[in-house]
Amino acid sequence: MAHPETIAFRPLIVGLGGTTRPDSVTERLLAIALDAAAALGAETVLIGSAALQMPMYDPAETDFSPAARHLVDVIRRCDGLIIASPGYHGTISGMIKNAIDHIEMLRDDPRPYLEGRAVGCLVSAHGWQATGTTLVALRSVIHALRGWPTPFGAAINATQPLFDETGACTNAVVRGQVELVGRQVMEFARMRGGYGRG
Repeated sequence: MAHPETIAFRPLIVGLGGTTRPDSVTERLLAIALDAAAALGAETVLIGSAALQMPMYDPAETDFSPAARHLVDVIRRCDGLIIASPGYHGTISGMIKNAIDHIEMLRDDPRPYLEGRAVGCLVSAHGWQATGTTLVALRSVIHALRGWPTPFGAAINATQPLFDETGACTNAVVRGQVELVGRQVMEFARMRGGYGRG
């Protein structure tokens, strides 16, 4: 029989991603992954578009913008993370990389960087080549930050039909792949059971 504290544990899964344009393809895919985690009982937070437009990370800075402080505070508390980036010229977009660079502010935490957290990877690009190289780059960055990339990473070719006029994802294969990322992050967070939370 499960212990009461195990039953009460509700992982916080954070979605970070998108483009400067609200409701971009990348951000819509991220929302689907978060919904899949929420369906398994996660608390979710999406940080996208305008919330990611912050000054360039400066390691010498001590007075960070409110957006940067909010981002870091939410990631500090999270049990899992899903990062969604468009493929820009074969790699992660500058906006997403800048947001990720702010995780350096967690270096002296009891749980530094992304230690002990699963990180799901979602990439969308106009063509298959950029999806592959961007996914590899994103996984490499997560490893450098001590995160655990989920076994499955979704690489989505945005040139194929994905959404209808209401914004619903009509591509069952793509939806299944993106939902799998959300489920794997949630499953890992549950296995960890909040271990290391400050």
